[in-house]
Amino acid sequence: MTSMTRSSRGRRTEARRAALQALYQWQIANQNIDTIAIAFPDQWQFPPLDGDYLRELVREIPRCIEQLDARLTPVIDRPTSQINPIERAILWIGVYELTFRPDVPPRVAVNEAIELAKAFGATQSHKYINGVLDKVATDLKGKIGKEAQATHPS
Repeated sequence: MTSMTRSSRGRRTEARRAALQALYQWQIANQNIDTIAIAFPDQWQFPPLDGDYLRELVREIPRCIEQLDARLTPVIDRPTSQINPIERAILWIGVYELTFRPDVPPRVAVNEAIELAKAFGATQSHKYINGVLDKVATDLKGKIGKEAQATHPS
């Protein structure tokens, strides 16, 4: 496995930021995610980003919401439907990466989510995001068998 360059890491960070905005739009506008995925990059000016990663996040996260929510439910203090849409989208991105992207180290997935929360979330939401994703990461690490080797849902 080759290590990612600083530039490609930055492109993934920007892809996560754009995915957060698209997932927020999906939740609020209740539009078809495929419509958003096609139109979204053309609607906004983004810094250089990893377009393939953006498309993966925007298309795959909605397809595996039940799995992501199932990972969140044991470690959160309320139903996911009661979490602010921004924080919920950040958690989905983090849990998706922890669960389905073994190429993303858990610490990176958690730290990227914290940075998204600091930039877009409520004042102290980054602490909540950190606590929840740390618990999910610990839980996944403890389930080394079939569960931890989850295959992609699509």
